[in-house]
Amino acid sequence: MITDPRFDPRPDGRNETRTERFDRNWSDILQELRAVQTGTQIISGFLLAAAFQPRFTDLDPYQLTLYLVLVVLAASATLLGLGPVILHRRLFGQLQKERIVRIGSGLLLADLVVVSLLAAGVTSLIFDVALGRIEGFIALGLTLLAVVVLWVIVPRTSAERD
Repeated sequence: MITDPRFDPRPDGRNETRTERFDRNWSDILQELRAVQTGTQIISGFLLAAAFQPRFTDLDPYQLTLYLVLVVLAASATLLGLGPVILHRRLFGQLQKERIVRIGSGLLLADLVVVSLLAAGVTSLIFDVALGRIEGFIALGLTLLAVVVLWVIVPRTSAERD
């Protein structure tokens, strides 16, 4: 029995079976993963290319540490994005769609958090290298503020309007 309202078969009054709802939810997850995957690939490509630039050897210890943390975050985001697909492959045809949707949704949420942190960190690194440490911290703060706005404020204000 499902107790999480996100996985209730008919919370919005649609005339669909439980299986149809899970299929639709799975399609939604895949669409969101495609959008996140593109951004992750672009950021990962930037990070990979940065290591082969002449100025890379000029990074100070803080910048190098931040860069390496960002590489780990990029790899983590890539793996989290693959997680739902791997899960689907492993459980495909075993009548586990509900489980796939529930776990896939959690992996997607984790991926979104990691990509949000990755974007903030990359912005900070670019500002740090281009302008200086203070500017890098300011860029990090502003980007994290944007993350909070997108994750907390926008959903709350749009829920209040409904």
